[in-house]
Amino acid sequence: MEQAQEAQGSLPRTAAATTPQNPWPLRVLSEKLKQHIENSPESWVEGQLLEANVRNGHAYLTLRDVDVDYSFSVTVWASVMRSLDTPPEVGSRVVARVKPSFYAKTGRLSLNASDLRPVGLGDLLARLERLRRSLFDEGLFDPARKRALPLLPGRIGLITGRDSDAEKDVVRNATLRWPAVAFDIRNTAVQGVNAVGEVIAALRALDANEDVEVIIIARGGGALEDLLPFSSEELVRAVAACTTPVISAIGHEADRPILDDVADVRASTPTDAAKRVVPDLAEELANLAQARNRLDRAVRANVDRETQRISALRARPVLANPETMVQGRREDVVRLARRSTLAMRTSLARGHDSIAHLRAQVRALSPQQTLDRGYAVVQLDSGDIVRSAADAPEGSGIQVRLARGQLSATVTHSHTPEEGNTP
Repeated sequence: MEQAQEAQGSLPRTAAATTPQNPWPLRVLSEKLKQHIENSPESWVEGQLLEANVRNGHAYLTLRDVDVDYSFSVTVWASVMRSLDTPPEVGSRVVARVKPSFYAKTGRLSLNASDLRPVGLGDLLARLERLRRSLFDEGLFDPARKRALPLLPGRIGLITGRDSDAEKDVVRNATLRWPAVAFDIRNTAVQGVNAVGEVIAALRALDANEDVEVIIIARGGGALEDLLPFSSEELVRAVAACTTPVISAIGHEADRPILDDVADVRASTPTDAAKRVVPDLAEELANLAQARNRLDRAVRANVDRETQRISALRARPVLANPETMVQGRREDVVRLARRSTLAMRTSLARGHDSIAHLRAQVRALSPQQTLDRGYAVVQLDSGDIVRSAADAPEGSGIQVRLARGQLSATVTHSHTPEEGNTP
């Protein structure tokens, strides 16, 4: 015993201090792990029961995570089992108060449950509603984020269960509506722990494909528990991050999964999704024929209306007898020409009379006329006109201009009348 203690005392105190020359015995590691693990506090966990074996009153369960493929063994002792209202059932969701337990001899880690409670429908709905409100407040459901569906997608991505009725409904109804429709189908799990991961992987692959113009996620309804993957926060965020429009076609009216809120379009059923994603060829052909008929009627009515307008214009006198308008203008030109000629002649006559009158006036005032009446103009030799006797003193030479001819003389006598007397 003392030798064992001495050997124990010579062992490294920590795992980091071990070496190839001074290792720990496996039991030391097991005991230290057991001590560390079992010092962990109790915690509440949630999962889905995969297995439930009851032996001698004890229950040996396998609890799996609801979103990913993680599982753990859980032991419920008989004393705890007797306190439960209902025994655990395979497939149900439960919450358990557990404490880790490590069996050192085999290195087996398990959980011991001191309480086990089933998760009721009300609890699930309350959790989903809290998550829905949280994502709404974050803006993931904002209508401004939603993208419009293409009018006629070249290729449709479809995520659904393998050989499911949802797949058949979408493909059949879409093909009936538009025979040339093309699909890129990705079959995934649509319930259970693998559903979220597989749907997200298929979603991202289709979103990365440039040929896919719209993505449908379809499932033909089911119980609330079966539809929980489509309310997964991870899937909801993956849909919100897509650049390709997404249609949710889960087909559950009572309790809609959160996927319906984040998707760009919500379809009530897979069949409804097929009707929304492609137009109806027969309906489009009928609409085209109707549009052609409307266009034909509009063209004919327009042609008839313009024909009537042309006929009305041709029936007007100005177009029926266009020479009438020319004749009227010709008569106007002749009349105006006559008026112009008359006005010009009248103006010329008046001008001629005015000139004759002015000529008579000028002649009447002409010095020659005065001379013709017997008067004469007396000028000094210098050319100045003699107006007074004082202007021509005796001995001055003068020139006398008569009506006809001119005389030269010398003043021999000059008489100037007194002021105020008439000469």
